[in-house]
Order: sequence, then structure tokens, then C-alpha cells
Amino acid sequence: MMLWLLAVVPFLVAGYRLVLDRKRHIALSYAKWTMTAAEPPSKLKDTLPPTLFLVAVVALITALARPVAVIPVPSLQDNVILAIDVSNSMLADDLAPTRLAAAQTAARAFIEEQPLTTRIGVVAFAETALLIQRPTDNREDLLKAVDRLKPQEGTAVGGAILVGLQALFPKEAFELERAADADLRDEPDEPRPGEPPPPPPRAKVAPGSEDSSAIVLLTDGQATSGPDPIKAAELAADRGVRLFTIGIGTEQGAVVKVEGVSMRVNLDTETLKKIADMTLGRMFLAADAKDLTEVYRNLNTRLITEIKETEITAAFIALAALSILLGAVLSLVWFNRIL
Repeated sequence: MMLWLLAVVPFLVAGYRLVLDRKRHIALSYAKWTMTAAEPPSKLKDTLPPTLFLVAVVALITALARPVAVIPVPSLQDNVILAIDVSNSMLADDLAPTRLAAAQTAARAFIEEQPLTTRIGVVAFAETALLIQRPTDNREDLLKAVDRLKPQEGTAVGGAILVGLQALFPKEAFELERAADADLRDEPDEPRPGEPPPPPPRAKVAPGSEDSSAIVLLTDGQATSGPDPIKAAELAADRGVRLFTIGIGTEQGAVVKVEGVSMRVNLDTETLKKIADMTLGRMFLAADAKDLTEVYRNLNTRLITEIKETEITAAFIALAALSILLGAVLSLVWFNRIL
């Protein structure tokens, strides 16, 4: 830490005051000797230029310490996967007109608000998960994909995460498929007879470090089929991909009617929060259509700008340069010297 150098500042101030007092004493003595009145001292002129130079010294010392600040910075999010639950419970009308329709409306708004440089993919999941639109920057194709969502049975949350990862890392699709297959068989991932040996394991990275990719997963229930969501989230964390989870409904669950048939839907908030935390993402809850729209709006802001610790050394150097320049100009104008 270089901030200890700030201890020199009081000595600089004391030294300057001594020099200034000595100059004033000499000026008064000279005025008495010549029997002329000395120009009345100006406190502003005497103190402003040196104060500006002092500010420059403090700013430069602070810059040496390489200060950081928590500020919003532009995100490098280039690929986003929207994974949307299309299970039958999404036909419930507690979110007008239905949960699925409300989710589609919010997803459309989210897509339209993303920067044109962001490529978006769409995954629909029920009993299985399916990539219905590969990542693209064509907004028309994306909106059509969202419009094509149709309800089915089941809820494969883990499958949705894996399919999203396959879309983000197409070269690792086979490796991810093997991992999912091993998870379903609950046995080590070893090559079966006649199969080629698996590729060497991918080097793990820090969770959340893949700034260019994210998965947004929306569901109103809990996993009933497919791979374990926690193990799927581990694969995402190992690749640095963040998972943002959106839960529709309440933690207590609710009985909803779908085409005249009553069914109880329990929202697994514990799992949604855990997979979000594992990947340094965030979990959101939406109890109605307005909440869901607001969630997507907040999520859009988080993806476009992120709150990060950013070094602000340049700002202190700029402040020092400006203070030196202004102090020098004032000194030249008032005293015909720099200081």
C-alpha cells in the first residue's frame, strides 16, 4: 500500500507556510525600508494555487495505491440462452391470460431490449429439453421461436441447463451428453463396449468467469425428469457460465386449474437459489405478470451492465493533471511564476 506516503502531506503544508511567512516578512521589511505601502495580501491568491498543487500530490499518491471502486460497467454478454418451462402447469391462468403467455410476453420484451450484438438462443423444456432456436442475433427468428412454445408434460430443469450449455459450447456437446447420460444411469461415465474413449476432461474455470455467456431459466415447478439440476449446474459452474433463475408462483405452492383439471404445483425455490448461487447468478421470483415483466427488465439491466470492482487509477491521475494545470495558470496570471 502506497497510501502511507500521504503522511508527507502535512510536512509539505508546514514547509510551504514557513516559506510563505519568510517571504512576507522580507516583503514587509523591504516596504518599510523604501517607505512605500506594500500591496495588501490576498488570501485567495496566496492559498488557491498551492492548494491545487497539494490536491495534485494527494491524487498522485492515491493513484499509486491503485484504488478500486464498485461501479456499473458495460457487460461483455455475447450469448444468452433463454430456457422456458412449457410444462402443462404453465397453462394456469393465475398470470393472465396464462403463465406461459405471460412468460412469452416478457421474453419478447427481453429479446427486443438486448443489444444487437447479443446472440440469443431459446430452449423449451417439459419432460425433455429441446433447443428450438440456436443462438442468433436475428430478432425475428427469436420472436417466432418464442411464439412456437407449446405445453407438454413433465419438467426437466437439469435437461434445460445441459441443452443450454450444449448450445453455448457446441464443441463439447458430446462430452455434456455423456455427463448427462452417466447422471441418469447413476454410475461413472465410462465408455461402453464399442464406444470411443471420452475426450480428456475440460479444464475447470472459476464460477461466473465466463463473461460472454449466461443462461436464463424460467420455471413454475420442480424437476420431475431428466438429469439432476444441481449436477447440471455444476457443469455450468465449471465452465464459468452464470445461471439466472426465475420462479413463477410461491414457495408454498398452489393448486392450479389446467383445462378443468386441478393440479398442485410446488415451486422448488431452494433448488433454483442453489443453482443460481453455485454459478454466481441470481434467483428472481414472480408472483404475477407485472412481477415477471419487471424481473426480465431488471435481468436485462444486469446483463447489459454489471456491478464490478474497477480500478479507477486513471481518474486520480486526471484529477492530478487538471489540478497542476489550473494551479500553474493561476500562479502565472497572479505572480508571473509557477508557484
